[in-house]
Amino acid sequence: KPKCLLRHFSSSGFWGLVNNAGISTFGETGWLSMEKYEKFTDVNLLGSIRTTLAFLPLLRKYKGRIVFMSSIIAYFALGNGIYSMTKAAIEKFCDALRLEMKKFGVQVSIIQPGNYARSTKIQPPVSAEEIWNELSEEEKAVYNKEYVQERANFFNNILSEGSPNGNEVVDAMVDALMSPAPKARYMVARLKEKALVLVCALFPTAVMDFFLSYALSKVKLT
Repeated sequence: KPKCLLRHFSSSGFWGLVNNAGISTFGETGWLSMEKYEKFTDVNLLGSIRTTLAFLPLLRKYKGRIVFMSSIIAYFALGNGIYSMTKAAIEKFCDALRLEMKKFGVQVSIIQPGNYARSTKIQPPVSAEEIWNELSEEEKAVYNKEYVQERANFFNNILSEGSPNGNEVVDAMVDALMSPAPKARYMVARLKEKALVLVCALFPTAVMDFFLSYALSKVKLT
């Protein structure tokens, strides 16, 4: 079930909704089953949409706030394209909703955390052996164990570097709910993560592809 943080003020009715549904996993596109794509879309995207639609009448009535949990990974993918896909989709849903709700006095904000894997535990460490055992015979014919192990090590290293200060994200959520002038987007990330997002936004896609491809893997498919 989608998780949401609801704030209720008896003097002003229903005030705010925070959509915080989120699950994550690791794997290249062909490694993941269609069932996983459906599950991730259902939780990360449709879960937030269902909750929003259910409370929209009250939020319009009381000129409330709606907050969505996105991620900087909406701008690029590093071994978890399935998660990136759902976060990019929720960003576009929020962009449309924010403009539509202005005429009702409803504020819509997006929280874009960087790497907080150590504090949220959203993604457990990756086991290369488990990944390999779950691959179809077709995928095993394309990839080798060394490649899978290298990718797993790369992703696990990212997880280990995650910030343990999850309160920074909570502070942004509170500001989005309580500030007289909430931001449309709150990017809660380290400087190098913000720089990476900036490069994604300003540089040609070919430039970003070059750096990310180099970072992702040096192991050849032989």
